[in-house]
Amino acid sequence: QLQASGGGLVQAGNSLRLSCAASGRTFSTRYMAWFRQAPGKEHDFVAAINWGAGYTYYADSVKGRATISRDKAKNTLYLQMNSLTPEDTAVYYCANGPSVILSNLQSQTAYAYWGQGTLVTVSS
Repeated sequence: QLQASGGGLVQAGNSLRLSCAASGRTFSTRYMAWFRQAPGKEHDFVAAINWGAGYTYYADSVKGRATISRDKAKNTLYLQMNSLTPEDTAVYYCANGPSVILSNLQSQTAYAYWGQGTLVTVSS
């Protein structure tokens, strides 16, 4: 089970930290990720992390502004987003699944389990 939180309304240029508390079978996965869905658009990959080793992967659109991390002791995934712009407005989802591997970690179809989403709204 995945529970995302931390969204809200922020002004452009500010920062936000999202959290995703994970429990149960989710820890059999090697990767966890953040996706986002803007109104009328598909789920877009944001970032992923290898849960065990901590290797990180980012979409070009957030590279340099986002940091994905995890606290293994707390079973929690994080996404720190800086220098937010209105284009970052979206519902942000955490996800994982047993079929995620390095070659498909940017594809939403690879992920079997999804959190409920947390809305981030960036005002200009």
